Amino acid sequence: MLQTVIFIGRSGSGKGVQSAHLQEYLKGKYPETPTLYIEMGDYFRKYIKSDGLTWERAREVNQVGGRQPSFLAVWVWSEIFIEKLTGNEHLVFDGTPRSVEEARLLDTAFPFYRRENPTVVFLNVSRTWAEARLAGRGRADDVNPEVVKRRLEFYEQDVVPAIEYYRASSNYRFLDIIGEQTPAKVFEDIVAGLDIK
Repeated sequence: MLQTVIFIGRSGSGKGVQSAHLQEYLKGKYPETPTLYIEMGDYFRKYIKSDGLTWERAREVNQVGGRQPSFLAVWVWSEIFIEKLTGNEHLVFDGTPRSVEEARLLDTAFPFYRRENPTVVFLNVSRTWAEARLAGRGRADDVNPEVVKRRLEFYEQDVVPAIEYYRASSNYRFLDIIGEQTPAKVFEDIVAGLDIK
């Protein structure tokens, strides 16, 4: 039973940690089935090192903590789908979609690739909790408080509507997980909500 899981939440909510736990769990449960992990932040950090107008503009957006435009995020995961999906893997998203328009486009991809019963895992944490976690993470793009502030602001403006879109959709299993717990307890709650046999 192939899993399609989207982790969504504020910067610093623990999406990367929980995605890693889930990949390990799936590997233990289904050792013959690979997992395709799509971490959008990593892909953007890689691409913005490239030359060309698009990546120059994307670097500027990244430097101020803005949200990359939806068309660019869609291009990134579309290219990954086209080049890497075989139809026999689990699919784990981390950090996408970041807008309702992107979520709607992802809606068109899942039926095409016959991905059934996708699950959205919303790691629900407060802004204060996320800010404290980002401050202690030590990553280069978490150092500048203005950049972090803008990232947390676009979450409210753009990502929250996408979360509500998923919450209201009958096409997704929606898990609202309290993220302000130990990582082990958060993962326990995620596994309890997933349909893994």
